[in-house]
Amino acid sequence: MVRIGRRALTLGLGTMGLSSFLSQGCAAASTASRPPPSGPLPSGRDFLLKNAYLLTMDPVLGDIPGGSVLVRQGQILAVGRDLAAPDVSVIDAQGMIGLPGLVDTHWHMWNTLLRSFAGARKAEGYFPTVAAFGKNMVPSDLYQGTRLAAAEALACGITTVHDYCHNVRGLEHATADLQALREAGLRARWSFGWPQGLATDQGLDLESLGRLHADWASHSNGGLLSLGMAWPGIQRMGGRTPEHIYKEELRFARERKLPISVHASSQRGATGQIGEFAQEGLLGPDMQVIHALFATEEEIQTMASAGTAVSVSPRSEMRIGFGFPKFLPFLRQGVKLGLSIDTTVLTGNANLFDVMKTARDIEHARAENEFEWTGRQLLELGTLGGARSLGLDGWIGSLTPGKRADLILINPGRVNMGVAPDPVNLVLEATEPSNVDTVIVEGRILKRGGALTALAPEQIITEASAALDQLRARTQLR
Repeated sequence: MVRIGRRALTLGLGTMGLSSFLSQGCAAASTASRPPPSGPLPSGRDFLLKNAYLLTMDPVLGDIPGGSVLVRQGQILAVGRDLAAPDVSVIDAQGMIGLPGLVDTHWHMWNTLLRSFAGARKAEGYFPTVAAFGKNMVPSDLYQGTRLAAAEALACGITTVHDYCHNVRGLEHATADLQALREAGLRARWSFGWPQGLATDQGLDLESLGRLHADWASHSNGGLLSLGMAWPGIQRMGGRTPEHIYKEELRFARERKLPISVHASSQRGATGQIGEFAQEGLLGPDMQVIHALFATEEEIQTMASAGTAVSVSPRSEMRIGFGFPKFLPFLRQGVKLGLSIDTTVLTGNANLFDVMKTARDIEHARAENEFEWTGRQLLELGTLGGARSLGLDGWIGSLTPGKRADLILINPGRVNMGVAPDPVNLVLEATEPSNVDTVIVEGRILKRGGALTALAPEQIITEASAALDQLRARTQLR
């Protein structure tokens, strides 16, 4: 194995500007061929990606115009300029901007089948809709919803997701949801959750979770998928869960070293929930708190001290009327923060670039300052920051030798990206899913030339639509 030091990789970057660099290849990139979906998940391969403008998100390597990435057996072996590897195939990324794959930290992928279903009346809101339809879902419905979400994730440049599956109605529902992730080839944490309609005095199906854990090797897709617990918390369905139930759930997870995620302090009426977790000694580095809009300064400090991570989903939180989310207060206290899609029932789409922009705009508006948060910090939050929130920053989140080969190529040779004076702000401000040319996970090319290589979108949409028609007939609400 060839070992190349970091110092050597940073040499010879030159002073080439983005506009001049991209002008050499944008025309060719914009007419890249679009291969038809190939069906089976492609195997990982060795390759040398060349001639990209790399935003590595690595604090040492920085940005590399005309950069190369050498990948072997799904791992990044070297990053720099003018790399040579005559024994591997070459991906010419001339005119493209390369960066780590985006990392989502909390997404109810199963309910993508109900995209944009949250209506304008209270009876048609998110929670009533998801509960009503969720109770009538069969395992194949979870498969269809999650497969549709997985295809969208790849189309949008998301290479890692946290699939927070809070409609596990039995072991078959769980395995169907996992099947969709395996077929897509995404990297994911899959968190076992409760069935919609769980009563206050009911606990998680720990027997099924235990069976999954014992047989996880058959579900993990060679290690791409990891198992977690979507903990319902202390308050459920408007009431308080008996202490012996929620403490047994946490004991069960921690005994098996499963990461724990929980919605908390998402609404004003839920202020103080995180403080209660702290008082009962429930926080820890294995826990991720989701939303936390109304976390107090003291609670933020407590989470930082405990090593507890936070996931924030600004588009869904504002859409549903929870309030204005916060970001910089967590980062300034050292909390591991990640961004998330949450649910396309509310957000409509899974464009994580839009989520990054929304987060920035909220903090700029709050501070009344155009320069409160830089574009580079936002791109880091959507990549390396998300990896930290999931405890995966040693594996993914930056283009760093030794990490796994999860990366994307952005094609700026389209009218919505146009002239390109600043690569960082261009990617953050202008990128749409149509600009995501190539998506690579664990060395597998899952999108190339703007087309998915292992999934057939038309088939996925057709089958998901048929599943939704049947679900609506069973539910008899719409």
